[in-house]
Amino acid sequence: MGNSWRISVLIVLLVAGLSPGNLLSAGEPDPAAGYDHLINKTYLPPYFDQETFDSLWKIWPEPLKSQAARATPDERRQMAFDRYGLTGRPEDPTKPLQYVVDQRGNWTLNCFSCHGGEIDGKPVPGLPNNRFDFAGITDEVRLAKVMLGKRLVSTDYSSLVFPMGDNKGTTNAVNFGVALISLRDKDLNFVPTASFPKMLHHDMDAPPWWHFGQKENLYIDGFAPKGHRALLQFTMVRSNDADSFRQREEDFRDVYAYLSSLEPPKYSREIDTQKAEAGRIVFNNHCSECHGTYGEEASYPERIIPIEEIKTDRARLDALSPEHREVYGQSWFNQYGEREGLIADPKGYAAPPLNGVWASAPYLHNGSVPTLWHLLHPEQRPKIWRWSSKAYDHQRMGISVEALDVVPKGLSAIDRREVFDTSRFGKSAAGHDFPAALDEEEKDDLLEYLKTL
Repeated sequence: MGNSWRISVLIVLLVAGLSPGNLLSAGEPDPAAGYDHLINKTYLPPYFDQETFDSLWKIWPEPLKSQAARATPDERRQMAFDRYGLTGRPEDPTKPLQYVVDQRGNWTLNCFSCHGGEIDGKPVPGLPNNRFDFAGITDEVRLAKVMLGKRLVSTDYSSLVFPMGDNKGTTNAVNFGVALISLRDKDLNFVPTASFPKMLHHDMDAPPWWHFGQKENLYIDGFAPKGHRALLQFTMVRSNDADSFRQREEDFRDVYAYLSSLEPPKYSREIDTQKAEAGRIVFNNHCSECHGTYGEEASYPERIIPIEEIKTDRARLDALSPEHREVYGQSWFNQYGEREGLIADPKGYAAPPLNGVWASAPYLHNGSVPTLWHLLHPEQRPKIWRWSSKAYDHQRMGISVEALDVVPKGLSAIDRREVFDTSRFGKSAAGHDFPAALDEEEKDDLLEYLKTL
């Protein structure tokens, strides 16, 4: 069964005033409790309050500011959601999926900021958030706080010197992890004399969470053995001491169970079954060796493709040295090296599963390819593109974009992050040229088959 029944159960429990974990024996991981932890418990310090969020429109540029001034509070909230790539929760569209909002009105970032998005106008927990503008909301929250005379916190300052992401839907997440763990020992105690290592800053596109259950190792290079402790890595802010990770471990057993329970959304329109069957044959003959098979006898090989073969942008591979990976592998997160499967030098990228691939645009690990059609036509991938609307492109299967000859001049910072320039470092759309072996009919059939996964 899909995740919808779990969310329904969770809503019933919350309305009844019950904790989801009460229905299971102590220590048994509970997927519904895992979702509850993510949307209702804070594992990071609060970032801003409701007054700050409600005042953001006052620092927006014209004519957006005037439009917001004339709007109702609910309309302004939606305008802010659209501007920063936030979505409502499936069970309550008035609350942000990407933040925990407590009873005092404090907003705290959660995992859904990157792993909770929208497709065909519907919020989907676990879907990569291809609209989240981490840099944009950080910059404008800081300005709103200054306007309101509110105290700035560490995130307000760190964003001035640490890149948050050059495009909407991407983040510098790998280096967040590198920076945070570099200040701690293997027990996760702070080391007073530690400093940040040299880092290769680049942007990543988050993977779908519903792939979690199929994998044994995590991340695009497949280096880290999967485990519930690994999910706590991005809570390594200074306010969380070593003991806090142990105290939250049981919560993240539930989160692990929740991620393992997720299933992809089904394609929302009709599928030409005859073309899809022809596409299945093309897929099994040309794609399954790396991406697995689907249906009753599904399999996933979790194969790492050497960078010389896949030829996609290598910035992500180079950003983590074998030493970086070993630091993680010998830490509490990986049970001090007791968990087998760490790959210190993967030399390439792991070919991901493709279930739900229709929903997870843009493509490649850096989000450089806007549609599946472009992925299947390497020679026609746009060099520069930008979002043309939030509407899903059902013809080419992906986000709606317009190709550009040059990056337009005079754009605001937020509008600039709508433009993807594949000539920039870490953003190449080259590689994964394997579809060049197919003719147009085979590509067309394959595109239809991918809707069924």
